[in-house]
Amino acid sequence: MKILVCINNVSDTTTKIKFVDNKSFDSAGVQWIINPWDELALTRVIEIKEVQPSAIESITVINVGLADAEATIRKALAIGADNGIRINYEAKDSYSVAFQLAEYIKKENYDIILCGIESSDYNGANVGGMLSEFLNLPSLSSVSYLDVKDGKVMLKREIDGGQESISIQTPFVGIVQKGIANEPKIPSMRGIMTARTKQLQILEAAPSEIFTEFMEFELPKPKAACRKIDPENVRELVQLLHNEAKVI
Repeated sequence: MKILVCINNVSDTTTKIKFVDNKSFDSAGVQWIINPWDELALTRVIEIKEVQPSAIESITVINVGLADAEATIRKALAIGADNGIRINYEAKDSYSVAFQLAEYIKKENYDIILCGIESSDYNGANVGGMLSEFLNLPSLSSVSYLDVKDGKVMLKREIDGGQESISIQTPFVGIVQKGIANEPKIPSMRGIMTARTKQLQILEAAPSEIFTEFMEFELPKPKAACRKIDPENVRELVQLLHNEAKVI
């Protein structure tokens, strides 16, 4: 099986967010990482390949972004992906990401296409569903388990009150959530050295329409100062909740 994992280049969650004149994101000094949900998807397929080398022919990672995403792609190669692709395009929204991915995938033959359920920057949760529509492929959301047994793909997803087990025909788009892997795979020194020689293909973007424009960014208002109350002083707590917070 040939597997494609879509990865997004996002800022580390500890990054202090800044904007230039509230018009554009200030990327100076930002630490970039693989989107956590995408990284878990990648980790899981690498685990399967390590246990069943004959089950997976290749693992490719793909990113829609500019040159600053290449360090993140190289990390994915160091973790264990076989090759990487970067579509040279500054995406403005989920639609443009899904469109660019689909235009590439239509020309290839991948059995499993995986996306994280959302990205940690905009939390749109749109790309996987849009991608499956562009490709006219079945998709399965909220995937928390993936395995390949005797050539069959077995999936599990969380549902109300339990878990659903599914066997699915390839090709398909899997939209992955937490639980598919225990924790992200850490690249070894050998993996880091090997990643330098793995293929990273740069593709030009397909012509597309732009439907989204960022007008202005605004940081949330600072949180009010925390007030500490003696745990024995229940009367004061009740008064504050009633008179100031007005929640009781």
